[in-house]
Amino acid sequence: MTTAVQNFLRAIDGPMTSELVLRPGDFGLGQIPARLKPVSTTSMICGFCSTGCSLKVHLDKNSEAVNLSPDADYPVNLGMACPKGWEALTPLAATDRATAPMLRQADGSMESVSWDQALSTFCDRFKAIQTQHGKDSVAVLSTGQIVTEEMALLGAVAKFGLGIKHLDSNTRQCMATTHVAYKESFGFDAPPFTYADFEESDVLVFFGANPCIAHPIMWQRVMNNKRKPLIIVVDPRRTETAMAAHRHYAIKPKSDLTLLYGLANQLINREAVDQTFIDNHTDGYEAFARHAREFSSSRVCTATGLTPEQLDQFAAEISDRTKRVSLWWTMGVNQGHESTRTAQAIINLSLMTGQIGRPGTGANSITGQCNAMGSRLFGNATSLLGGYDFGNEEHRAHVAKILAIEPSTIPTEKSWAYDLIIDGIEHGKIRGLWVIATDPAHSWINQGRFAQLREKLDFLVVQDMYTTTNTAQVADLILPAAGWGEKAGVFINSERRLGAVRKVARSPGIALSDFAIFKLIAEYWGVGEMFDRWESPEDSFQILKELSRGQPYEFTGVRDHTHLTEAGGIQWPWTETDAATDARPDTQERRLFADGRFFTPRRRAKFIFDEPRPMPELPDQDFPLLMLTGRGTSAQWHTGSRTSKSGVLRKLAPTTLYVELNPADATRLKVRAGDKVRVWSRRGETFATAMLTSTVQIGQIFLPMHFDTVNQLTFPAYDPHSRQPSYKACAVALERAARR
Repeated sequence: MTTAVQNFLRAIDGPMTSELVLRPGDFGLGQIPARLKPVSTTSMICGFCSTGCSLKVHLDKNSEAVNLSPDADYPVNLGMACPKGWEALTPLAATDRATAPMLRQADGSMESVSWDQALSTFCDRFKAIQTQHGKDSVAVLSTGQIVTEEMALLGAVAKFGLGIKHLDSNTRQCMATTHVAYKESFGFDAPPFTYADFEESDVLVFFGANPCIAHPIMWQRVMNNKRKPLIIVVDPRRTETAMAAHRHYAIKPKSDLTLLYGLANQLINREAVDQTFIDNHTDGYEAFARHAREFSSSRVCTATGLTPEQLDQFAAEISDRTKRVSLWWTMGVNQGHESTRTAQAIINLSLMTGQIGRPGTGANSITGQCNAMGSRLFGNATSLLGGYDFGNEEHRAHVAKILAIEPSTIPTEKSWAYDLIIDGIEHGKIRGLWVIATDPAHSWINQGRFAQLREKLDFLVVQDMYTTTNTAQVADLILPAAGWGEKAGVFINSERRLGAVRKVARSPGIALSDFAIFKLIAEYWGVGEMFDRWESPEDSFQILKELSRGQPYEFTGVRDHTHLTEAGGIQWPWTETDAATDARPDTQERRLFADGRFFTPRRRAKFIFDEPRPMPELPDQDFPLLMLTGRGTSAQWHTGSRTSKSGVLRKLAPTTLYVELNPADATRLKVRAGDKVRVWSRRGETFATAMLTSTVQIGQIFLPMHFDTVNQLTFPAYDPHSRQPSYKACAVALERAARR
């Protein structure tokens, strides 16, 4: 590597090699290595889920991380952390870290190579594919787990510099539904709430959400509610949250859209609508009301399995306009075949009752990944960088001016969504693929299909912290990336709060931050000058601020990363005008729509609806059970590539796949607790340990999503509006494989 490149990397990333060798166990729960002594402390946002907790990171004399503890002063977690947060440093010390670029050789083996060879190969191979098959023959699959500045730089380099048209992220798997639902209903992807609403509600309704497990700190905020709230859970399975709730409405899987329309009809019949709010702040209510009146009690109860008494009780519980009612949802809604309309049906309930814009109210989506909100704004995938429109000439010119690039370099059409990129590989249109901080060979729906499609790719590049992910194992080139805590940037959490991430550890070997890798790729491709202004994450943050100017999410009032740490994070919008009149954004509850003005051209929210559609794959004689998926425990995260590195988290979570099975079904199938069982669908099979429990209904089973064989079973259905996969329900069969 040349001296010029080395100097370039030092300016971006600091030293490339670590003077401190991290060992597994150095960062155990509550453990301070004896060889290190903390002498100072800094704060940064956790890199696991979207809650956005702040952690106090304790540093040694070299400013290297020694240990961490929850931040008692941060307005999100108030001194609390879930098991993953306590163990956030441990994955950095894993023995399977990618420490140098690796290139597949002619004999199939992987060998370490220099950055120079890796980057030259990256550019030469992808350019050759584009020359032979067209510019659109290379695609990018990105993530919701790198910092916002990296996401924005990737999108800019890939689309404006490398000419790669198709780029999407794994946010498509979790939050695309909410993005589209809010954008269509409110005029912009704008979660309206603040976490204080957990503590300010009189009634909280959770649709397809299990915050006890998936977002424990949010659930703790619910437990802090002093108003003695009524807690309602709508979920086919009796989850941990349902067990803690006052009401659990165990509806049939994927009947929630019918239920929501039925509740709307009940509210109309009870005269529980806020007609003044509807008249002044919404469009389309009369058509929606006519639609809702078609959902009689008998129709809804037949579809959902609820009794008329339960439906009536549910409607009564959310119809009292003197109470503050908040409606919450996450993956149980988002990952469905008609998920966008389901999310909008929840939004419609809030709009028709005027339960929005005030403390303890709102149609509130809980985000999944740590920076899915950053991805939604700056991923540069189906929306142009900064929430603009690829198809709008004025938008392209505006973005080009801020970035100091030619407008002609910006595509005039949006990218294909994730599933369409996968289709493109199958049809031979996509021949090169660049995968960043995600593991589609594990996580993509109908997993076996991705394995088959790998053979249709001429060149697969994986950029990741680890060499052992399923996708990295079949890569032609691995680019070693720094992880959380080894680089700087900004995350945006579920309540729109920007929070800073700091570099508190050196990446191992010659691994680099994703930001540095993207800069180097631009240099080696020959377009580095286009991105001269993106000198560092701090400099890039200033570019993103300018992109935000005049947008609903504007954060021009944020000075820099340090300001975010000092202020306890800042929720958007926070403009220069806001900053001039109030220097303490952390004291503000940054709730949206208090004035009843939305982001549509008429500044009015829209009622959007459709007729419910049947589930794409129903149980039948050959596959009589319905498989549900979801999070297993608070100690597991997604594909387990990081949580599996912690001995503490491995002790807190199952290490082998299990299946939850109703005792009645177990009796019929002659299965006992602890038996090894075979579960199969029309697409694949897996083996699991039987766990007998009445938390799942008769005719249903539950498998935790974290184990890689689960997605061999899932059915590849997609919501037509968001293109989000429907992971939550498919037909399977089960039989005993062998006794313990």
